[in-house]
Amino acid sequence: MKYRILHYGEEPLKKVSEPVKAIDNDLKVLIKDMFETMYAANGVGLAAPQIGKNIRVVVIDCGDDPIAMINPSIIKMTGKETAPEGCLSFPGLSENVQRATKVVAEYTDPEDGEVYEIEAEGLLARAIQHETDHLDGVVFVDRMSKARKLQIKNELEIIKQGGSLAEEEEEESPIEAK
Repeated sequence: MKYRILHYGEEPLKKVSEPVKAIDNDLKVLIKDMFETMYAANGVGLAAPQIGKNIRVVVIDCGDDPIAMINPSIIKMTGKETAPEGCLSFPGLSENVQRATKVVAEYTDPEDGEVYEIEAEGLLARAIQHETDHLDGVVFVDRMSKARKLQIKNELEIIKQGGSLAEEEEEESPIEAK
């Protein structure tokens, strides 16, 4: 089942999520549905709060190996890079965000219930940081300067009202033949 992805400003996105205490069939179905929702929106990651479920679950697929993480936590971060980042809860918005270049994270695998450690860099490292932020009620614009947030205030308001910047751009800039 595909879920509606919450937009910036909706309350569940600002809440700290509860740890998952047990892996059951309902959780496995939710994870399957999260992947379906993420793929339908052309995303690389989705956190449970983005669909209104304040539990510590994320799904990520950067093109290599899809991964579902229960109760993920980043245990080591190294390096720094600033790169464009987007979010399914901010349709059409892309902004530069500083993140660690490499991370080591711990998580429980929903298939076997075992705790694993993953070392990641590049897009996967960025996705892990972005999605675990969601679990703590942090969205990527929270990582931007106050000045930059003021500059994009109108765009953020459009998203808060349920709009998409991608749709806005298409509507505002029709190409006319001469």
